[in-house]
Amino acid sequence: MKILIAGFGSIGRRHLRNLLAMGQNDIVLYRSGRSTLPTDEIGSIPVETSLKAALAHKPEAVIVANPTALHLDVAIPAAEAGCHLFLEKPVTDSLARVDELRAAMSRSGARALVGFQFRFHPGLRRAALLLQEGAIGKPVSAQVHWGEYLPDWHPWEDYRQGYAARADLGGGVVRTLSHPLDYLRWLMGEVKSAHAITGQVSNLELTVEDVAEIGLRFVNGALGNVHLNYIQRPPQHTLQIVGTNGTLQWDNSDGMLRVYAPEKQTWTLYAVPEGFDRNVMFMDETRHFLDVVQGKAEPVCTLEDGIRVVELIQQIMM
Repeated sequence: MKILIAGFGSIGRRHLRNLLAMGQNDIVLYRSGRSTLPTDEIGSIPVETSLKAALAHKPEAVIVANPTALHLDVAIPAAEAGCHLFLEKPVTDSLARVDELRAAMSRSGARALVGFQFRFHPGLRRAALLLQEGAIGKPVSAQVHWGEYLPDWHPWEDYRQGYAARADLGGGVVRTLSHPLDYLRWLMGEVKSAHAITGQVSNLELTVEDVAEIGLRFVNGALGNVHLNYIQRPPQHTLQIVGTNGTLQWDNSDGMLRVYAPEKQTWTLYAVPEGFDRNVMFMDETRHFLDVVQGKAEPVCTLEDGIRVVELIQQIMM
């Protein structure tokens, strides 16, 4: 199928590499030219600098991988043209044009997958199954801690100019590290309310928040806490869910899921498959998107899931 990739930042490059590795060679790039990445990997792939020209190639699918604040500038015209959408997270930085996207998709029949790739992590998938089976009883609380040092993300560029550090591009630690707001809804159920304390408290010379303490109350009565930061070295990304009959812990550093059974007073360990690395999530996500485009699967993370995360972010940032 013909696929348009909008944006050639680090995630756009990853999508390009993964599609080529899967034998998907009919690709068009739409880019502004402001990326700081080298262009040698683009090779002979057609590149357009206007969306109209890019959509004139009549792609079946569009991967929206430009900065968050610009997502809907691509997604709405692409949906109007009947293209199926892969929307990098978060869907947008504002709810202002969400109904316009919904309407465009409804008119054209376009389908969408939102790119919260942790839904494809084998440890979290195992956790979802165990929670459904009642392995730790009724979940009563969930804690996520996610901290990474922002200057280490893209060492080839000035971190202060990247999307994650710029409010005008939809940056800030809450939007950029919003994955837990999605996977906690998936694992724990819908969120009833959210509140937070956020701030720019480090010496990173940012104009966006770099630390956030988020409180969640789930519809089922469980409580949650999400800590996010742009400062931490070494990085840490962990999840703990406490239930009435056990505890579940997951660590992104090694992918290990650990489940404690109080009646046995033992931990059961679930390791990731041999050969697993971070890109496996993206590859599995892309395969799933191709199945969605071809009508072989329903999206595991729908447009409405993505919009719900934007709604939570709006509550948090009020």
